[in-house]
Amino acid sequence: MNNVRKKFRALMSGKRLVMMPGAYDGLSARIMEAEGFEALCAGGYAAIGSMMAQADLGQSNMRDYADHYARICAAVEIPVFVDADTGFGGVNNVRQMIRAFEAAGVAGMFFSDQVFPNRCGYLPGKQVIPAEQMLAKIKAALDARRDPDFFIAARTDAAGVDGLDAAIERCQLFVAAGADLAKPQGVDAIEDVKRVIREVDCPHMATLSQAAGAKRRSLEELEAAGVVAATFPSIALFAAAHAVRNVLRILKRENSLTATFDHLLPLDDYYALVGLKEQLAREEAYDQAAAALGRKRAAE
Repeated sequence: MNNVRKKFRALMSGKRLVMMPGAYDGLSARIMEAEGFEALCAGGYAAIGSMMAQADLGQSNMRDYADHYARICAAVEIPVFVDADTGFGGVNNVRQMIRAFEAAGVAGMFFSDQVFPNRCGYLPGKQVIPAEQMLAKIKAALDARRDPDFFIAARTDAAGVDGLDAAIERCQLFVAAGADLAKPQGVDAIEDVKRVIREVDCPHMATLSQAAGAKRRSLEELEAAGVVAATFPSIALFAAAHAVRNVLRILKRENSLTATFDHLLPLDDYYALVGLKEQLAREEAYDQAAAALGRKRAAE
């Protein structure tokens, strides 16, 4: 566990941009790992979309997220960085959240200064709490952390409420309070990103979400600006929804399973992905060991 968290810290302190796609369940996380990504993220937008078929308006709770993230972490050996909404309440809630997410196997997390309940950062109607309340939550999170390598990031949604200057000021306060990273949500223009990197003394993580709409930013210009990580929190969710809808339309239109074959993952590829061969080998090894033990006992 600690090695995964150390790896994530090393990635966040590096000089190259790390791409972190967003998993919505264990299988999507396994695919990301199999395709060679070094780390992944998992957030509320994808979780609520996949679990509840709803938009992200903060309607899930900490225990739901802890269970959901634990399944994702158990599916992979790479670091998983997650979304903790607003910390799910006050300082005591934040403390419980940190302990639960650490136990789930998470490498790091961020929580925001929105008023509870959290809303997707790209939806209207957001409000932020006073900076002092967020600083208290950050201190509670740091005190609750058992593993010093557990990465704690603080996000502000102030840019969409009070403007960029207010967001930068809050990020500076969050870093001074001890957060490993402070992120101003919704600061997407490259010149604004450069300003944040100049004025906030911590690694910068960019968010490239389908929820942001048709914003175009190249990874090359983000890396050149000094961004160390880019998350794609909803890319797998949107890809899966598109693929499932497409194949079901083909099935209904053609009235034929055969017509869908070219749109499905081959069976052997699926079994390789989910580790069927290894599972069967494990079963056989335990059965053989038990049989050998039985023969030994019978011979005594």
